[in-house]
Amino acid sequence: MAIRPILQYPHQGLKSNSAAVLPADPAVDDVVQDLLDTLAASPGVALAAPQIGHAVQIIVVDVSRKKGETGHGLVVLLNPVILALEGRKIVREGCLSAPDYTGNVLRHEEAIVEGLAQDGRIITINARGFEALAFQHEVDHLNGMLFLDRIQSLSTDLFRRKTRG
Repeated sequence: MAIRPILQYPHQGLKSNSAAVLPADPAVDDVVQDLLDTLAASPGVALAAPQIGHAVQIIVVDVSRKKGETGHGLVVLLNPVILALEGRKIVREGCLSAPDYTGNVLRHEEAIVEGLAQDGRIITINARGFEALAFQHEVDHLNGMLFLDRIQSLSTDLFRRKTRG
């Protein structure tokens, strides 16, 4: 469909809960295509529908876009939920919706995520490493949460990205 602008913090659209979707809803395919087109045009590895102005529970994740990462390739999930988390770890995280910052947040090294494919099939993914982090980050977006909300201390754990000039 189209490359959409990515909403930037503190846009209110990033702070609300998203509605579940039905795979049979024809609007779902349009939102998925917008997510895929926007992700392809971005430097990121994942995107959630609220980031492009749609308050619905759809995410796309493809960590293979980052050099050295593999994971499950391109994953599109409707109504994703995290079923289990293992291995707590502090990681440096960034976001396309807060491009000027990174921060230290608590995540988990393993995540079991379940959702629906566009055709309605249930998909369960056992993600590890960077891919597990990406799923946690995107599911947070569906719940109106940014990585900035997970930072324990803004004075010690939030960092301004170096500008390239």
